[in-house]
Amino acid sequence: MSTDSATAPVTFATAPLPLTAACDGGRLTSDGGLPWLAEVEAALGLCAAFAARIPEWRRGRVQHPLETLVRQRVFQIACGYADQDDADTLRTDPLLKLVCGRLPDSDPDLASQPTLSRLENAMDRHACYRLALTLLDLYLRERERNGVPARIVLDLDGTDDPTHGAQEGSAYHGYYRQHMYHPLLVFDGDTGQLIAAILRPGNAAAHRGVLTLLKRLVARLRARWPGVAIELRADSGFASPALYSYCEAERIGYTIGLAGNARLQALAAPQLAEAQRQHAARAEGDPPVRLVGEGRYQADSWERERRVVCKTEILPKGPNVRFVVTSRADAPRALYDWYVDRGEPEGWIKDLKNACQADRLSCHTFWANQFRLLLHAAAYWLLDTLRRWLVAAGAARRQLDTLRLEVLKIGGRVYQWATRVRLRLASSHPGQALWALLAARPGRP
Repeated sequence: MSTDSATAPVTFATAPLPLTAACDGGRLTSDGGLPWLAEVEAALGLCAAFAARIPEWRRGRVQHPLETLVRQRVFQIACGYADQDDADTLRTDPLLKLVCGRLPDSDPDLASQPTLSRLENAMDRHACYRLALTLLDLYLRERERNGVPARIVLDLDGTDDPTHGAQEGSAYHGYYRQHMYHPLLVFDGDTGQLIAAILRPGNAAAHRGVLTLLKRLVARLRARWPGVAIELRADSGFASPALYSYCEAERIGYTIGLAGNARLQALAAPQLAEAQRQHAARAEGDPPVRLVGEGRYQADSWERERRVVCKTEILPKGPNVRFVVTSRADAPRALYDWYVDRGEPEGWIKDLKNACQADRLSCHTFWANQFRLLLHAAAYWLLDTLRRWLVAAGAARRQLDTLRLEVLKIGGRVYQWATRVRLRLASSHPGQALWALLAARPGRP
């Protein structure tokens, strides 16, 4: 076992004795929880399905199978290594090699950065479309694992991915005040499962491409589950008469934020006056005044009137009046509370961006970056599924970066013998209780 290190030892003047540190520990891994990710991947089959949709661009002798490349890239992202450059050192990690199908000591190392870069830049729009369908197929399969759903809630949202330099599709967005991409994300509002992650140019309006995506998505949902009811929730960036008309024609319930204007403010004026009266009469310590009502409204671009629900609050900084347009028949307060639940996807987006670093789209070409976004989505599925297993076993729900810290980021030594491999971990790492829950999971192979 080699203990050579190109890094010079570092000495620390610590009490009670001086400490010398060097990168000469041998066949160690800093991601001792990788076997759990491999177990999730075996259950989902996502990396293999992705690899089957990727065109082979190489000629001659191939050293790294496509599935191995995809597994290496997705596992690295899930462990917090978003950059291709990380592979130059991680390719020798004994445990990463093992979960990618290679023996820690005796098999060749994994791919380096140039190979992974060529993989990502070999993608075109057709390959990305096939991969997006693969992600959707995974969702359909996992969503019905506990039975065919009677209802699906589609939560739509956009997010900002900052760009740097002359990346293809980069543009300045006035709302975010930066050059960026503007991905469109679709989550299942009941389960939090990621359904779609579509890259768009930075100056794309929030509703750009939504109708095209919905038409394909709704067709797949109804083909799989013919009787399923479909609901749609989105903020005011998605408000458009074409979307309302499509949902009505397709019998899709919708609740969408609506930007205020003079006519809507006039519609809400009596409710605002009543809220201000109640606020003036409230005693110290009483909860803030919050009224919810409804009315009929038709914008100049609409072909007919639609139901609008108005929420009015009197806050210390002043009145807060919000509107949603909806096809639902719920009572106004229940309807608005249901709409507010769409704030939960912001936490899911946070997990996708912070824990899975989905805003690290640094390739030059647009389709390479769409492929990267899908790889980050795959990493999200692995971590989110691991989190679901733990919650089902009785553990508290965690953010994905916390989950990674407690379950995956554990140092260990890997030993390879002729007939087995052993991973020795710290005897006192704080994730032991979570490991025990995962090991006792019902149905574990």
